[in-house]
Amino acid sequence: MRIWIPLPDTDFDTTEVAVPWRLLTRAGHDVVFATERGGAAPTCDPLLLTGVLFGQLGAEPEPKVFYREMVASPEFHAPIAWRDVEPSAYDGLILPGGHAPGMRQYLGSAELQAKVAAFWSLGRPVGAICHGVLVLARTKVDGKSVLRNKRTTCLPKYMERSAYLLTAWKLGRYYRTYPEYVEDEVKGALADPSQFVRGPRVLTARGTADDDRPAFVVEDGAYVSARWPGDAYLFTKRFLQRL
Repeated sequence: MRIWIPLPDTDFDTTEVAVPWRLLTRAGHDVVFATERGGAAPTCDPLLLTGVLFGQLGAEPEPKVFYREMVASPEFHAPIAWRDVEPSAYDGLILPGGHAPGMRQYLGSAELQAKVAAFWSLGRPVGAICHGVLVLARTKVDGKSVLRNKRTTCLPKYMERSAYLLTAWKLGRYYRTYPEYVEDEVKGALADPSQFVRGPRVLTARGTADDDRPAFVVEDGAYVSARWPGDAYLFTKRFLQRL
């Protein structure tokens, strides 16, 4: 099967892209990357490779290995342009997150939202994690978000606020992509705020390939959502089940 993963030119989350790519390709699926203009390999948020603060808060070792493997893959070096995506040619869509400034290119694109809306209407599997849920919250059909009647999670406000307060003295608004918190914007797109599911409170424990206990996802039909990089393995496993 073919899965498309749209990305900004820079600043996407290392884990939220590399883990799905690795698990999907290991399962025999084809991944097609798409950027705004296509043709050139994008890059992840560099601080997630070196450590955001004093070498901490970055990606874990295994996702970094996956990222290096992904960067060497032919599909990563030849992304198509968003305008050239034919939604019906794909069996699944994954919307990764990231919080650094380069993500605005992807999170705010009306062109991308139109392609996502067309794919959503097909009823095929869609996965969104962290800030990636904002793409769906902003994608509208008949003036309403495609998430309006869905249960979902996303980056929780307590997590976004904690990361910002911890790093603002050195990195400024690095952890605040937009003035409004992700959770608040996503809730505003829903028919009822109770459709948002925050999940258990966690700040450091992450799921792994072999241990899903710290991870959390929300499933609603063909849609799977997750909160942050610590959910990436479980998120991809549940997405794979839908394929």
